[in-house]
Amino acid sequence: MDPTTTDAAPSVQTGVPRRVTKPRRQRRIAPYAFVTPGVLLYVAFLLIPIVYAIYLSFRGLRVAGGAALGRREEVFVGFDNYAKALTDGDFLAGFLRLAVYGLIAVPITLGLALTFALLLDSGVARLARFSRTAIFIPYAVPGVIATLLWGFLYLPATSPISDVSEALGFGVIPFLNGSTLFVSVANIAIWSGVGFNMIIIYTSLRSIPKELYESARIDGANELQIALRIKVPLVVPALVLTGLFALIGTLQLYGEPTTLRPMTSEITHTWVPLMAIYRDAFLRDDLSLAAAASVVLAVGTLLVSIVLLRFTQKRAFGE
Repeated sequence: MDPTTTDAAPSVQTGVPRRVTKPRRQRRIAPYAFVTPGVLLYVAFLLIPIVYAIYLSFRGLRVAGGAALGRREEVFVGFDNYAKALTDGDFLAGFLRLAVYGLIAVPITLGLALTFALLLDSGVARLARFSRTAIFIPYAVPGVIATLLWGFLYLPATSPISDVSEALGFGVIPFLNGSTLFVSVANIAIWSGVGFNMIIIYTSLRSIPKELYESARIDGANELQIALRIKVPLVVPALVLTGLFALIGTLQLYGEPTTLRPMTSEITHTWVPLMAIYRDAFLRDDLSLAAAASVVLAVGTLLVSIVLLRFTQKRAFGE
């Protein structure tokens, strides 16, 4: 008997048992074997933490046995933590700051990414490969490192920009004070995010059939008209995708203001919602409230994403 065979089935033509070999059975098992590690990682590091955070958001610490000699124990508190989170002035004020930040960062990031992608796809750009790499490199720089680099450019004591401004008689530029602070924080995200979004849009542009451009040129269209009337409408799905990424990144803003906080008194412990959540969890030792605020932020992000897709899916995806 062949050692690679495991069972038998009758042949339709001869009636002789036909052997089913191990490779066939292995081919049936292989897809599940490849998927299993990913599923386990998803369950262990995403699904379980989400479920535990939701569970923790309905719990709270209460003193049992008297105020002086009592002990703290965890009890079910219902929606009390959500009520506290939604009435926390610092937490809600962080969303207003996010709105101002997003109005600056998102349009400029997408506008520059689209502009660079169109220029690189135009066919007249020189050193296109070098330009793509140069535009993308800032995305590869870790966010904390990028924030520190820009922080030194913002501080009056170390900023060559302020030195030039003073030499010209304009005085020190208040990068980290007043309303300029939002522009300074947004600038870091723009510098880091343009390259990634440009690659997505540029890849979408490269998939457009060249025959469309040739037909447009025969009809007398110039490069600007081709870009605005053919290329941009056809890359709307990529623009929606990058816009969604930028919007989610805005709601998750944390690293830049946290790193800049020691450099200015304008940034507080609760400047953005994630900083307020960190305060509740690790400075106030109130994990339940932090969990409830995290769930609120996650649900808000989901709702905003759904609304954006609902308003853009007909235009972007033809649905």
